[in-house]
Amino acid sequence: MSIPQTRDECIAFLDALQNGSLRAAEPDGTGGWTVNRDVKEGILQAFRLSSLEAMTGDGFAYRDRDLLFPQSACPPGVRVVPGGTAIRRGAYVAPDVVIMPPAYVNVGAHVGGGTLIDSHALVGSCAQVGRNVHVSAAAQIGGVLEPIGALPVIVEDEAFLGGNCGVYEGVRIGRGAVLAAGVVLAASTPVYDLAHARILRPVDGVLVIPAGAVVVSGARAASGAFAESHGLSIAAAIVVKYRDSRTDARTAFESVLRPSPTSA
Repeated sequence: MSIPQTRDECIAFLDALQNGSLRAAEPDGTGGWTVNRDVKEGILQAFRLSSLEAMTGDGFAYRDRDLLFPQSACPPGVRVVPGGTAIRRGAYVAPDVVIMPPAYVNVGAHVGGGTLIDSHALVGSCAQVGRNVHVSAAAQIGGVLEPIGALPVIVEDEAFLGGNCGVYEGVRIGRGAVLAAGVVLAASTPVYDLAHARILRPVDGVLVIPAGAVVVSGARAASGAFAESHGLSIAAAIVVKYRDSRTDARTAFESVLRPSPTSA
């Protein structure tokens, strides 16, 4: 694509994002993703070429860039429960998505069919969310505009993001992976994989959580005499197991977060 240069070109560009014919990132057919960096630049251009205009709705007053006002109607086949949700212009939301209030889907986001976006959740600018994903209450999927970043967050099909999770800075969540409540991941976050005795680190700036991984919040000892003397620790993300045909997300949570009778 070429970066839009006029308001009319920006309108066509945002329409393409909104109908799903243009995406900020797409599967490459070999298990990876191809990022279209010009999409972010096109969105920034839409901001530049917009005027600041007032609007009203639901008894509230708003002021925003006019090319990027929220969509005036629900996308076809999408269930948006009343209560304050906004889907911004230029976001694609597929049929059979359910959005609980209040939630926010930002420009350039792409949300696959069958996904649930729960209350107080954010799908950030250009975030790519697959099919049948569960985005739990207060989960935050970061965008590429605030702060400016090059790589969108990608959450692949069948993933489960627990309540109050945060996924930022182009992190990629593999198919069927499970993040327990409160897990926070950014590009520089080391993830300790107990199942394979390894540390997952970013490759080319992208942290990838493997398909089927079950990730919980843990802690690791802080280094140094001062930290040791004060018993300090640092939050850590830990892969405790991988989903398989005998387990689902609920089973994984039960085994990880609830003590067995012998350990109680």
